Amino acid sequence: MPMQGLPDWNAVRYDSQKPQGHVESYFVKANDAEGRRALWLKATIIASCVRPAHAMAEAWAIVFDRHGSHTAVKEAIPFGEASFSRDGLAIDVGRFLHLDPDGSRGVIGRAEQEINWDLRWTRHGEPLVHFPLEAMYTGAFPKSKLVSPFPDLRVEGTISVNGQSLDISGWRGMQGHNWGRGHADVYAWGHCNQWEQDVDTMVEAVSARVRVGPVLTPLLTMVCVRHLGQEYLFTGPRHLMTNRGEVHPRRWFFGAKHRGVCIEGDFSAQTDDLVGLYYPNPDGSMTYCLNTKIGHGRLRLELPGQDPVDLTSKSAALELGTKDPAHGVRMYV
Repeated sequence: MPMQGLPDWNAVRYDSQKPQGHVESYFVKANDAEGRRALWLKATIIASCVRPAHAMAEAWAIVFDRHGSHTAVKEAIPFGEASFSRDGLAIDVGRFLHLDPDGSRGVIGRAEQEINWDLRWTRHGEPLVHFPLEAMYTGAFPKSKLVSPFPDLRVEGTISVNGQSLDISGWRGMQGHNWGRGHADVYAWGHCNQWEQDVDTMVEAVSARVRVGPVLTPLLTMVCVRHLGQEYLFTGPRHLMTNRGEVHPRRWFFGAKHRGVCIEGDFSAQTDDLVGLYYPNPDGSMTYCLNTKIGHGRLRLELPGQDPVDLTSKSAALELGTKDPAHGVRMYV
């Protein structure tokens, strides 16, 4: 979904010549067919409001294992030693992470906690653009912007986790990009494009409470579904008033209904399947991200003139953001 006047959806938005607080992330996730393992990669820029000239670039990697132990690693370098393109997806965070439109390679960690990967992928589908108005990507509201430039990937390659090799063949994935002045105070984000029913369906949704000056909004929810070649977007101002979202410590419900189309989603995770991550904000506050890529997902689609479609997955991406440190999930990095 191109918007006139905006750069490429993967072009970096951070400008080191404009000293101000900023956080920006590029991420990739991929799931095996059985719903046992998943990979998550992320490149981040963080510039604090207090010392904006001392921005850092970070490289992250997690391998989730439902029947084993998760491995999560992270490295950070000064922003000036990293490279983020203003033309598209071309990122190098030192020697730790390389990311381009066709794949990624890198190594993060130490011998006892190390993830090494070399991946290539093919892209399917147009970018998934959440906000309906260009001003929402260029203006102050909302303070956090998001888009999925490559919402559906087929991933091939190899991963080594603490010296143990995994062959990646036909894993399903996606690549996203977000940026802004800080993380939402409370949020849930989810994505799933792999179902036990083997149906060509992708869902991505987000619920968030955002601050407008001193006021914290009610929970606002946006829902995007692509099903059998058709796209259903519930992201406009009217939808924000009628979409539903409920964020719980380990579970998230979302729903949307308009013109005979009804979408109901239910994403959840066991505590042991979540990895706690520290997400500092430019203003110095901390957001705790409770992250899994092996969550349980349920999706129900009711389309005009068709029988309801009920889908289930063990490969749902679910991220829960909270300011509450007493969330009960082990913090990794």
